[in-house]
Amino acid sequence: IITFFLYIAGGGGLFYIILKPPKELLLGIGASVAVAIGFSLKDLVASFMAGIVLLFDRPFHVGDRVTFNGNYGKIVSIGLRAVRLQTLDDNLVTIPNSNFISEVVSSGNSGALDMMVVVDFHVALDADISKVRDLLYEIVVTSRFVFLKKPVKIVVSEVEIAERLAIQLKVKAYVFDVNYEK
Repeated sequence: IITFFLYIAGGGGLFYIILKPPKELLLGIGASVAVAIGFSLKDLVASFMAGIVLLFDRPFHVGDRVTFNGNYGKIVSIGLRAVRLQTLDDNLVTIPNSNFISEVVSSGNSGALDMMVVVDFHVALDADISKVRDLLYEIVVTSRFVFLKKPVKIVVSEVEIAERLAIQLKVKAYVFDVNYEK
């Protein structure tokens, strides 16, 4: 960084000593450089201001599970410039704060330790739906990760999969700790 600024200062000094430009030209060049720097820092300043808004607004907290622009994971850090999100496959995604001001963010647990997990099951149209529901319910309530103080729901619907109709059973249950989501 120091070398870069030395080259800039040296080049500017050589330009001034050799050409001896008039004051108006220097003011014009200075104004152009100021505008260029302003445009280049626009996104950085926007992210910084959005970071201040996020710190006061608190739409999510460190440790929350959120979905943002197709990225799902746990908030690892909230900085003044960016938010870091760790996905379930252990990738670290850095998102500029200015994106959170204009885009939709979905929080899975909103600061709470427990969180709803939804799992889809598909069966044939001729399957015994009540037996399948009973089996799924028994599997869920006997899991050591399920938070039984909250309801367990099973939603049944008909869906099309690979141009064939099937019955979809959507099991909605809460895990007692978001770390057991997987």
